[in-house]
Amino acid sequence: MDWIVKNVNYLYAVLAVAPVIPFALVYYIYGAFVKDRKKAFRMAMDITTGLLIGCVAVLFDKIFNSGFGLYGIMLVMLLGGGLLGNLQFRKRGAVNVKHIVKVVWRLGFFAMSLLYVVLMCIGLGQTLIATVY
Repeated sequence: MDWIVKNVNYLYAVLAVAPVIPFALVYYIYGAFVKDRKKAFRMAMDITTGLLIGCVAVLFDKIFNSGFGLYGIMLVMLLGGGLLGNLQFRKRGAVNVKHIVKVVWRLGFFAMSLLYVVLMCIGLGQTLIATVY
């Protein structure tokens, strides 16, 4: 059982370090089966978001020496869902939770992608500066 857990952790770490790889894999493999590129793109976004959340949380924790990364991301996503739910309730009089979760998750993809690039650059810069000095 320990072997399985280690291999799953290793696989997740490899996929999370380079999120472009699982995105491309899901996009092309799922797109080949479904024959709908829009649907394949959305599926690739949804799967990559989970990897990006984990990676951005770890990068945040390493750069700022804190343990708040994952909790901060979840807090922002929950607040975003609450605000969208409030907006939807005021506009339509009802809340479609499935739609809100989908919107927050997909917006999370773009936010996490941007944060991934920024935090990766900061982390690499810190590492380079620490090695030089």
